[in-house]
Amino acid sequence: MSKRTTGLTKRGNYWHINKVIRGTRLYESTGTDSLIQAELYLAKRIQELSDPSCGDRSFVSAATKYLKEEDKKSLPRDAQALKRVMPYIGSLPLSYIHMGTLEPYIKERQQIVSNGTINRELAVIRRILTLAARVWRDRDNQPWLREAPLLRLLKSNGRKPYPISWEEQHRLMLELPDYLANIVLFALNTGCRDQEMCRLKWSDYQSGLFVLSGDKTKNGEERIVPLNSIAKRLIDSLPRKNEHVFTQHGRPFTRITGTAWTTARKKANLLQCRAHDLRHTFGRRLRAAGVSLEDREDLLGHKSHRITTHYSKAEIDNLLVAAEKIVSNRNQHLFLRVA
Repeated sequence: MSKRTTGLTKRGNYWHINKVIRGTRLYESTGTDSLIQAELYLAKRIQELSDPSCGDRSFVSAATKYLKEEDKKSLPRDAQALKRVMPYIGSLPLSYIHMGTLEPYIKERQQIVSNGTINRELAVIRRILTLAARVWRDRDNQPWLREAPLLRLLKSNGRKPYPISWEEQHRLMLELPDYLANIVLFALNTGCRDQEMCRLKWSDYQSGLFVLSGDKTKNGEERIVPLNSIAKRLIDSLPRKNEHVFTQHGRPFTRITGTAWTTARKKANLLQCRAHDLRHTFGRRLRAAGVSLEDREDLLGHKSHRITTHYSKAEIDNLLVAAEKIVSNRNQHLFLRVA
């Protein structure tokens, strides 16, 4: 009996490839339940990826070009999305990228994140394929890709926000390492988004509040972030050795939802709580404290016709009072990890 080609594994009804070719991992379905057909398909793929004269560029080369040439504030998040998808399609030629070859990646991600998050990652892939088909040209003025495939977005899985209770906050904070506990507590007391906190710099801090420029906010509008007594005490306790406010080992965060965040949620029995739910928690507590809708919108940085960075001192003082209302009669100071 002949020996089966290495790199082929039977999963379900089909043979799948998991093999390193010229330093790049090839991970895809052969689309057949026949071992002979699967081996022929693998041989064809090895030849395509090993032949430098092959004109069909790989997805990793297109992704590299995209990251070098694009200029937008969400690029670090796009880079993270591309890093996650590379083991699945990085080595594939652009013409091999479609919903079928993306299926293993999608199924794996659905075990971890919502369909909305996956759709945002698919949008990055779709953007790269569109550029390859419509914009990028080779030396012969030919497009990198003949035609961009249709990548269908997933249906929303209907996940609802999960604002956490004070007791759940206490459980979560006990499980977080100090560096992550600080940024989580800041989110719970300011409603800042993940990326706003990751980009926060000491140069943005003035007179007890942060002033965020449009390139640091999701909607592109400047806004202020008033600090209640808990947030201010936290900020005043942090060392100012670096340009960024929140760091780990001297380097700024790229996102807070790493391994430490997942581990802490699991230990606290709060896997249903996502990073964005910290923001929902702040908003829910403001409403419970009787803060008006207009003030809640300003504190959360919702897009509006009000130019919040041009507020008068009286208006800023009003927002400070509103933010302080979620501190009253609560022992949030117990959660501080003062440096």
